[in-house]
This record gives sequence, C-alpha cells and structure tokens, in this order.
Amino acid sequence: MKWLTARACVACLLFGAAAVAAMAEDADASRPRGSLVLEDAVELAIRRNPDLAASAYELDAARARVTQAGLRPNPELSAEFENFAGSGETQGTDSLETTLSLGQVIELGGKRRLRVGAAEAGLGLVDIEQRARQLDVLAAVTTRFVDVVAAQERLRLANESREIAQGTLDAISVRVTAGRTPEAERSRARIALLRADLDAKQLGGELRGARLALASLWADPEPAFTTAEAALFTLPEVVPLGELASRIERNPDIVRFASEARLRDAELELARAQARPDLALGLGVRQLSASDDTAIVAGFSIPLPFSNRNQGAIREAEVRRVQSDAQREATLIRVRAGLFALHQQMTTARERVTVLRGDALPQARAALDQTQAGYDRGRFSFLELAAAQQDLLAVQASAIDAAADYHRLLAEIERLTSEPLTLTELEAQVP
Repeated sequence: MKWLTARACVACLLFGAAAVAAMAEDADASRPRGSLVLEDAVELAIRRNPDLAASAYELDAARARVTQAGLRPNPELSAEFENFAGSGETQGTDSLETTLSLGQVIELGGKRRLRVGAAEAGLGLVDIEQRARQLDVLAAVTTRFVDVVAAQERLRLANESREIAQGTLDAISVRVTAGRTPEAERSRARIALLRADLDAKQLGGELRGARLALASLWADPEPAFTTAEAALFTLPEVVPLGELASRIERNPDIVRFASEARLRDAELELARAQARPDLALGLGVRQLSASDDTAIVAGFSIPLPFSNRNQGAIREAEVRRVQSDAQREATLIRVRAGLFALHQQMTTARERVTVLRGDALPQARAALDQTQAGYDRGRFSFLELAAAQQDLLAVQASAIDAAADYHRLLAEIERLTSEPLTLTELEAQVP
C-alpha cells in the first residue's frame, strides 16, 4: 500500500460541502472494518464529520442572506380617516374624508445592488472558512491516524520486550535449577517481566484511546477497524523550504482575507450609499362624504440628511477595511514563522530517524548479542544483560517517536500550504 499524508486530505476537498451535507445514511454499513488506510479514513471524515456537517449550515445561511439582500422593499397600504366625530359640521361622519393610498419606497444610490454584493462577498468568505475547517479536520485525521500507527508500533515493541523478558526468565530458571545462577537473578528477571507486562497493558490502553480518537472524527463511537495500515518509517522527501514559503498565500487562512477585503469594500460602498436618503412615493384615492366626490391623492417624502448622514457607519466600514489588511499581514507573518519552525522540526525528526535506525539500532543490536553471549559464558551479570536489552528497546521506541513526529509535522505543513508536499509517490511496505 501507499503511505499517504495530507495529500489525501487536500484531494478529498473535491468532495466539497455537498459531500459533507450527505451525512452517511448508511452509517453502519460504511464503518471501516479490518485494516484501515489513511485515504479511507479521510473519505469517512469528509462524509461524516459532525463539525463539517454543522458548519455546512453556515453556507445555507449565507445563501439565504444573499436572497434576502436582493429583495425589494414591500409596498405599503395605508388608510386615513379625517373630519369625523368632532364638533359642528364635523359631528358624526357627515364630513368624513377617507383616503386609501398605496406607497412604495424607491431605493436610491444602488442600495439593492450593493446590498447583494455585500451578501455575496459574505458568502465567499463563508465558503473559504468552510475550506479551512475541512483542512483542519483532515489534518486531524492524518495526525490521529499517525497516532494509531505509532501506538501499534509501541505495543508491538512492548510485546517483543515481554517475550524477551519471558525468555530471559525461562533461561535463568534453568540455570538457577542447575545451581549455576543465584536465586536473586531469577527475582530480578521476574520483576523485569512484570514491568514488561505493565508496559504492554498501558500501551494497549493508549492504542485503544488513539483508535477512539480517530474514529470520533467520523462520528463512530466504537471503532470497527482493527489496525491502521501504513509504513511509519517511510519518510517522503518534501519540496525545499523556499518553495513552501511561496505556497503560504494559498492557505485558506490567508485567502480568506482576500474575501474579507472584498466584503469590507462592499460594506463600505453600501454604507456610503445608505447616506443617500430613499424616496417614498404614494398614490391613493380620497372619498369626500359631504359631497360624495372622490379625488386622487399623490405625494412623496424624502428624509433630510442634516444630522444623520450615516457618517458613523461609514467610518466603521473604513476602519474595518484597514483592519482587514493589518490582520492579513499579522497572520501572514505568523504563518511564515510557524512554517519555518515546523520545517526545522521536521528536518530534525528525519535526521533522528536516520541516525537511530541507521547507526544506533545496529549498534544496540550488536551490543545485545555480545552481552547475551558473554552472559551465557558467565562474563556478564543479569543487570548488564537487562541494560543491553533496555538500550535496544529504547532506541527502537525513540525511532518510532521520531518517525511519528515527522509525519505529524508533514501533515501540519501541508495544512499551512493547502497542498501535498511530497516530490514523488513512494511505495511503502507495512513493517
């Protein structure tokens, strides 16, 4: 199989919000069973992640705001009754005048067009934020998948340690029975076996926790898969740091500021247009009770912008526009610094894996073989043998940690650049 990092996450963004909304009606049938690979975990998260499903409603709400922004003001029906229930000639309803009119506000300054533009810019911003949420979830899938693989490796190593401890105890028991080794060494060997048992149980619990954390990303309360399948020690080469820095502006966290700038520009134009008063026209019919005549009534009204020229809203929109640029620069600086730090850590993790597996591990194995041979001939004590065994296990555990760190850091960098970083597809064999 192939070791997949967040490239699978980026590719799966093609599913989009529609795939998120189609939230696994056949949830139980789609639960992964047996061996799980990263691309399957990514697909499940895209389709069934609760956070993505909830955030998809933001897109529907933003589309509704666009619809609402495009609606024209409703006409207004009004009725007026004059000259009745008074005194003299206006007693009763003899002089009643009834006016029925229809009014309509005419928006001036292109307010409706600008209002729609602002709502559409807001929709674009929500869409970018949805993409950012998708990348967050998919990077989490990669990280938690790596956690499961690393936990499996640690548990495998702990089981090997237990087997070594059991084999050592059996060999010592034979020597104690033959009178060649004191009973104290068998006691030490039993303690080592007990510690190995406890370590295996603890790591088994950590593996179960890692599996639950991964399955929770697709709303599975109890993971059905048994193993996460990947080659932990296959470390794909990535593009140089300079090229990575040039890709930062594709990150949704940065792209969103371009959409936000369009939104702030639209809001500013709308605020300026709202400083221009609207025109209200009215047309109606008046019934004169005294003469039983009717007449047409027409009129218009327009606010006089003496004190309220929408200057406060205009100033706020101007400030928000400048603030958007400042926030973009601050975010860009922070992301660049984070990218540099992550790249340095990833390079260090790769070097650790190379040194541990290429140099330290062969030496630790050779030292154990030599110590075991010397122990069998009585040249070394059990404590020296146990120390050599622990040295080998410690090197292997450190290599697992370093490899897992590498893949986690790679996933985070891919999250920052919004695209895969590997130069080539690498075939990986499961160790």
